[in-house]
Amino acid sequence: MSETATLEVSIMGQSYVLACAPGEQDALRQAVAEVDREMCSIRDLGRIRARERIAVLAALNLAHAKLLAAQAAKAPADMPADLAARLQRLHQRLDGALDEDGQLL
Repeated sequence: MSETATLEVSIMGQSYVLACAPGEQDALRQAVAEVDREMCSIRDLGRIRARERIAVLAALNLAHAKLLAAQAAKAPADMPADLAARLQRLHQRLDGALDEDGQLL
């Protein structure tokens, strides 16, 4: 049986006790900080109050950013110049759609 480490963290002012593999606490703390920043940013816009909706939007934003980064990393060096602009417009459209929270959930 493998051992696990526990870590007490706070996301949007609420405490959580999380389990992780020994030695991975720093990486988990960084992930928690990123999630907390994203959720607080959405909350601070003032349009969405429900913690569950904030969490879903934060998860979508973070997943989208991760996918864009992965696509950019895989892109060939001779990528068309307009591709970056197209990706930016797509990102803006997604952010606009996510702002219309009531219509998504």
